[in-house]
Amino acid sequence: MSRQSKFTRRAAVGALGTLLALGAASPSFAQAKTTLKLGHLGNEENVWHKAALRFAEEVSKRTNGEIEVKVFPNEQLGKETDLIKGIQLGTVDFTITGESLQNWAPSAALLAVPYAIRDLDHLDKVVNGPVGQKIAQNIEDKTQLKPLAYFARGARELTSNRPIKTPDDLNGLKLRVPNVPLFVKVWESLGAKPTPMAFSEVFTSLQNHTIDAQENPLALIKSASLNEVQKYVNQTDHVLSWIYLVGGSKKLGRLSAEQQTAIAEAAKAAQAYERELFLKDEQQLAADLKAKGMEFVASDKAAFAAKAQQAVAAALPAEIKPLYDEIVATK
Repeated sequence: MSRQSKFTRRAAVGALGTLLALGAASPSFAQAKTTLKLGHLGNEENVWHKAALRFAEEVSKRTNGEIEVKVFPNEQLGKETDLIKGIQLGTVDFTITGESLQNWAPSAALLAVPYAIRDLDHLDKVVNGPVGQKIAQNIEDKTQLKPLAYFARGARELTSNRPIKTPDDLNGLKLRVPNVPLFVKVWESLGAKPTPMAFSEVFTSLQNHTIDAQENPLALIKSASLNEVQKYVNQTDHVLSWIYLVGGSKKLGRLSAEQQTAIAEAAKAAQAYERELFLKDEQQLAADLKAKGMEFVASDKAAFAAKAQQAVAAALPAEIKPLYDEIVATK
């Protein structure tokens, strides 16, 4: 072997030894961190955002830092539909979404149907039971978004300037509703005069008596200062709904089995944390509105539900009507 060949061989062996030494000193060479993005619509004070941060913490802890979830609130990664499409395209990994998924999966409409869910206990039984599994599977099959956890949403309540205890008290009431055909039909069946209108117009319309009443969760009633133009919060609880924390099926499927399990467990931990925050938040919202002068009325929910469910059943598409019947029948 020539002197030059021996020198070249010694140099190559030396370089290889240096690389091996660097690899041993820096574990990151062996295991690169996976970064996943979670985008949602809420602001930093929203309980969904706080739950999303807890999810990120739990994922990091349960994967020993191998997976990092970065959380982007305030529509930073796009509006709800953009985020859904982003997950399908692989540019986003997680989001928080609900009945908007009905554009792809018809059963997602059942996440927010008037007088389908009776109370939080019923909601938990539905979502965790057979009908909830069917809805979640339909969503995953049609959208490639896998539901990982669910959050209860604040009940929609009816505000007005006269107490509403029974459906008979609605007679002739001019009521603003969102532009959702099912909502219009349900309130018509209850005896009100529903008027679809953009939410941005509600305060002024209540102020000048174009409408008499409106319906929304407590959080929106408070943030829109509706206490200045409405006296009563009638506790109709006419829509009790839920929303999912979802992840992209394809991206999750490329992770190891251990990592997938860690993410599933992290999602359930975030779900429990969100429920705790949600219950405290609802209590605080009610206290704040009472302090601002609003009176809470215990409406006859059973009477409202009995009258409204006929209209709901008649208006739902035939393909999801059986699932609605299962929800109502769940004990």
